[in-house]
Amino acid sequence: MGPHPCGGKRSEVRVELEDALGRVDLELPIRDAMSPRPALRSLAPVLDGVALLIAVAISVAAPPFVVAAVVTFAALNLDTARAYRLDPRVSDEIGWLLVRVAVPVLAVAAFAEVGLVPGTDGAHLGRLVVAGAAAALLVTFGRAIAYAVRRAAKCRGLIAERALIVGTGPIGVELADALDRHPEYGLQPIGFVDGPIDVELPHPMLGGPHDLGRVVREFGVQRILVAFGRGNDRDTATVLRSLGSLPVEVHVVPRFFELGGVPAAEADSVRGIPLMHLKRPALRRVGRIGKRALDVVVSSTLLLLCAPVFAVAAIAVRFSSPGPVLFRQIRAGRGGHRFTILKFRTMYVEAEPAAEPRSSFVVEHHRVTPVGKILRRTSVDELPQLINVLRGEMSIVGPRPEVPHYVEEFSASVSTYGDRLRVEGGITGLAQVAGRSRGLDSIPERARLDNLYIETRSLWGDIVLIFRTVEVVFRGDKDCE
Repeated sequence: MGPHPCGGKRSEVRVELEDALGRVDLELPIRDAMSPRPALRSLAPVLDGVALLIAVAISVAAPPFVVAAVVTFAALNLDTARAYRLDPRVSDEIGWLLVRVAVPVLAVAAFAEVGLVPGTDGAHLGRLVVAGAAAALLVTFGRAIAYAVRRAAKCRGLIAERALIVGTGPIGVELADALDRHPEYGLQPIGFVDGPIDVELPHPMLGGPHDLGRVVREFGVQRILVAFGRGNDRDTATVLRSLGSLPVEVHVVPRFFELGGVPAAEADSVRGIPLMHLKRPALRRVGRIGKRALDVVVSSTLLLLCAPVFAVAAIAVRFSSPGPVLFRQIRAGRGGHRFTILKFRTMYVEAEPAAEPRSSFVVEHHRVTPVGKILRRTSVDELPQLINVLRGEMSIVGPRPEVPHYVEEFSASVSTYGDRLRVEGGITGLAQVAGRSRGLDSIPERARLDNLYIETRSLWGDIVLIFRTVEVVFRGDKDCE
């Protein structure tokens, strides 16, 4: 293999020291230079901050623009998944950057124009516009510098991450060859994972798809590149989901990418081979913190606002039939952790307990009390679960938590059902809003909808689902009648 286009070597980093005794060469293995997160990832946020501080100075520290600058910085950097792009370029991100700079500034200017920002006159608005334009130019320039520095560091072998390729077909082999010849992407292929083959590969075969976890741990893999493996796609997806606790990023070569349709701003191109980065929002610290904050705010607010409803419901249940006010049942939460879910009791208490636990969505209508029918139809019976949310056992939005016995049974028949346990269960969710929260025939679709929610969830998406749930409640749930 010849020298790399960037002039560096993939096998080592050479550091030259000059002192009074002469020249000393130290050879450091690339592996020592690796980290579980992209090196220099903080450079872009730092330069964003510098650019926005300069813009604030231009605005003479006008309070409205200070607020806009803080919002802009958050909009630029809260999406931490973008830090894992292999070869980001300002030319591809210019629209994304300008929108996140312009919208906060325009929002503050609009509020000031209608008098909602006190102490803002025409002079302040003029400075606001100039500062906003400066912020756009400076942020763009800063990002260009950050990306250029990272690219140069990769070319010189200062940044290299261990990459594992899933798939030994032509695309996987071409991808490995491209990364070997072009260190500017900062990835060092260490081997392949796939089914049995009888062809020569540029890197060793390290195992099959089900060995992914072992290979990632054993070889310190930081990136997984999925390139049309020989295994079943659904099985591979299940294995990839099981790596959630490991500091590894996943990139996928889209099917039929030769036909186009892959946005340049959403994918990296490795010598013509696009790689889509899986954001996996459920695993991002910022996303988890934001979701927990939303859960605490919404659950505590609803508990206060609905206190009269709680009192009326509790009295109604107490006098509807003998038995406790609250129904308690063991459910499986995140990672299979068991907790006691709380609901208002809606059924008559049996003289003898059932031989096996009942599913949360199999409704025995003959056992539902008249009051219980009203509570179920209005979903008031679910309100005590807000206490589970405050405890951190559940979330406002998420997959419906199920009885452990049925989790095992359904996982045996639907391979992706257990993947729902990657996050906390929710009072409402995508499957519930879609009307697929009850009935044995809904299990495969529930698993698909719940996993789709987990892979794509966002704070705004949770808020939308909460409002859609309110709509469903007022429209009525026919499954509960």
